[in-house]
Amino acid sequence: MNESGWWRRRGLATRLMLAFVAVIAVTGITVWLVARGVGPVVFERRMMGTVRGAVMGRMMDEDVVEAFRASSGMALGVALVVAGALAVVLSVVLARRVGGSLATLKDAAHRVSGGDFAARVTSPGMGREFDDLAESFNRMAQQLDESERLRQRMIGDVAHELRTPVATITGYLEALEDGVAELTPETVAMLRAQGARLTRLTEDLSAVSRAESGATRLTPVPSAPADVLAQARLAAQDRAAEADVRLMLEVEQGLPLVSVDPERMAQVVGNLVDNALRHTPAGGTVTLRARRAAGGVELVVADTGAGIAPEHLPHVFERFYRADTARDRAGGGSGVGLAIVARLVAAHGGTVAAHSAGLGLGSTFTVTLPAAP
Repeated sequence: MNESGWWRRRGLATRLMLAFVAVIAVTGITVWLVARGVGPVVFERRMMGTVRGAVMGRMMDEDVVEAFRASSGMALGVALVVAGALAVVLSVVLARRVGGSLATLKDAAHRVSGGDFAARVTSPGMGREFDDLAESFNRMAQQLDESERLRQRMIGDVAHELRTPVATITGYLEALEDGVAELTPETVAMLRAQGARLTRLTEDLSAVSRAESGATRLTPVPSAPADVLAQARLAAQDRAAEADVRLMLEVEQGLPLVSVDPERMAQVVGNLVDNALRHTPAGGTVTLRARRAAGGVELVVADTGAGIAPEHLPHVFERFYRADTARDRAGGGSGVGLAIVARLVAAHGGTVAAHSAGLGLGSTFTVTLPAAP
């Protein structure tokens, strides 16, 4: 490892200690050099003056001692002044390096607080702590930037979701008031459907808010993975039949129990099944699997549907994120189902992941849960 790499790995405390050692060393060397250069000259001059002024050509011991003291004091004074000046210069350089790095970080923080989430800081090279701080700041700014873009898209999505049913209901009510339309059973059914759509949206918003805030209370009980999937299959059987999609169940034998809240885990698997049914065309298949995993169990929901493009996979669990906006809106999804899944699975101490080989090749969602103690 070269010297530069070694130095970059040093922390701020190590660098400050080495800087202080350098200041002390420079001070000591400077005092020694100045004392050796100035002391003999001053001593020689003092001795020459003492010799010329000696009484009867004989120099007293007191004069020698006085000359030595005077020359040593002057040499030490000059050395300390020079060494102090060098120490001040080194300290100022170090302080300006640290202050400059902090000023850059402060300016970037002010830009972020003002809404400029594109602000980034470069590595100041002032030690591992400063490098880690710069990296953490840049990662935070990137996440804030992504959150802001997601927030703007969320506002547009919510506005769209509200606009369509509200406009439909308002239009029909005005038509009824003007006598243009009649209150037929079909009209009532349509108005109920639009009202249900609004209700579903508000419920989804409330659910994702509770899940993200940690307000959802869990009552975990030991449960068999086969029972969890069987209940989800039973609940979705009618919808799968209407969509002409086969709903399969595959459970590995001898699986351990998992400690889950039955209602919340049913919501997790139900959301995954709903997502799979919505994106699987007629004649396709949705398969529910339970299999053993390291230290726990995997609950898998796989479909033969539209699939997910690679660039969308990292974002599918973000609230209101849609890989295909038009398709999801047509399917009636609000874009928060997978976000709720991610939060509830995390609350159970598990993880969830999405996989897809690409568009048209289906997708697989895997929930990994620890085994019950």
